[in-house]
Amino acid sequence: MAFISLTSTVLLSSVLAWATYSAACLLINYRSARKLGLPIRVLPISHGNPFWMIVDRKVTSLCRCIPFVGDNNFTRYNWRGWEVEDKCRSHLEMGDAYVQVTPGRNWLYLCSSESLLEVFRRRSDFSRPLELYELLRIFGSNLATVDGEKWKKQRKITASCFNESTSEVVWTESITLATDMLKFWSSKEAVSSTADDVRTLSLHVLSKAGFGKSFKFQSQDGQSVDTNPALNYKESLKIVLDNCVLIMALGTKFLSRPWLPTKLQNVHQACVAFQRHMTSVYEEEKRAHAKGLSSDRNLLSSLIRASNEEARASSVSTGSSGGLTESEIYGNMFVFNFAGHDTTAHTLMFAIAFLAANPEIQTWLSEELRAVFANRAADEWDYHRDYPRLVRCHAVLMETVRLYTPVPVAKWTETSTQALQVGNKSVIIPPNTMVIPSYAALHTHPRYWGEDSLEWRPARWVAKSTDGKEELKSPPRGTFMAWSEGDRSCPGKKFSQVEFVATMAVLFKDWRVSPQLFGKERDTDARRRLLRLIETDSAQVLLLQMLHPERAPLCWSKI
Repeated sequence: MAFISLTSTVLLSSVLAWATYSAACLLINYRSARKLGLPIRVLPISHGNPFWMIVDRKVTSLCRCIPFVGDNNFTRYNWRGWEVEDKCRSHLEMGDAYVQVTPGRNWLYLCSSESLLEVFRRRSDFSRPLELYELLRIFGSNLATVDGEKWKKQRKITASCFNESTSEVVWTESITLATDMLKFWSSKEAVSSTADDVRTLSLHVLSKAGFGKSFKFQSQDGQSVDTNPALNYKESLKIVLDNCVLIMALGTKFLSRPWLPTKLQNVHQACVAFQRHMTSVYEEEKRAHAKGLSSDRNLLSSLIRASNEEARASSVSTGSSGGLTESEIYGNMFVFNFAGHDTTAHTLMFAIAFLAANPEIQTWLSEELRAVFANRAADEWDYHRDYPRLVRCHAVLMETVRLYTPVPVAKWTETSTQALQVGNKSVIIPPNTMVIPSYAALHTHPRYWGEDSLEWRPARWVAKSTDGKEELKSPPRGTFMAWSEGDRSCPGKKFSQVEFVATMAVLFKDWRVSPQLFGKERDTDARRRLLRLIETDSAQVLLLQMLHPERAPLCWSKI
């Protein structure tokens, strides 16, 4: 009894000490925030609190059910992904800038295109908070985990790998895989595995473009999955990507412990197998390079080659090595796969769901596809000739990521005070302040997108050129940042666009999708139900995604 009493006392004292410390930090940060002269929202728990990130949605949902609690700062803002639900509401209430005060630090949210362009332009004044990206250093440092001169070197080398040759591979592989995926979907009365299947497609495209490995499409619907990562490269990559949060949180060293459960041991084996594969390709490419031989052009071989060329050029000009280290090559290949897998897959899932709920837009899309491809078979579609003509497919992509941007970006002032013009007001931002582009607000603000800004309407992206042809509109700079902005914009932007457009072309040229009817439900009821699911079931896990897309099975039929 005495031991239990002592333990309870220690626990209670610890909780009180933590609460007191948090309250003191909150007060300090609040006083700092008041000097900004902006609207303030006070949150009792820091955004990055690891324990809170596990329970935040459940706790805030319960609090909303308590009488007289309802919608307050805590339940409205103190959970991951609140921006998706809030959209531009907060900025319409408080203006282009406001501050969230937490015990950890202050978060300045911006919804001004001019101010955000200034933030992205002043890269040294508003740097990326690398501490948030350190978890991505699983296989080595990479674009996401470095800054300054190291970042410039890595950006120069990695950007050269995303070229038209890569895009052509992505185009061909996406068409092949999407054709097989459509065959499976059209053979079923209803498909509930859409989200898993587009993740498989995205994984296989990355396998081919990234490592030169091709795999046939196989649906996850009812298929047994081999969980032994040592059997093949594809399975090791899949396990690494599926468990990247776990790997980032625990680290590969901890996962190597032999006493861990089988599932965690498999994750470690996958990391080892994936590293082993990269090492094998790295050594093959080095041997080919030394002999002056050509090799299969994929992202990994291109990265190795670009690094060797940069090292040789730097050695001649400065006498120093300017290439990437072996671990930096591995680190960047992991980030390419991490960033390119679920982002494209989740966007495809959102787009297919939106199209299923909007049959008139499917007709609009099919009109373009039939005009471009006529009666040509999919294996006759040409990347260089056909891809630029698929304006409406591009519009579907742009409109989808406008409303559901998969990867937000953060900046901060680090150790310096920075001045920033927001409208007519000059804001003096203290050190250690997070500066957050309010993507969800920026992409839905009526000032930039009109009164129907919350509506999914791809046609807003299409305009007529002087010769009467359709072309993709370019929104004013600073109003659309789905792939970030400035020097740090996503190097894989074209990669994701080609994969998305090619997949859409296969799926919607001759086929239509609709939500499965439940009971005596009518078509219009089913479409409304699907739209509600998109709106209410989408949240930030690691990335923004639909949480339970299987709750709205989809049916495919020939036009």
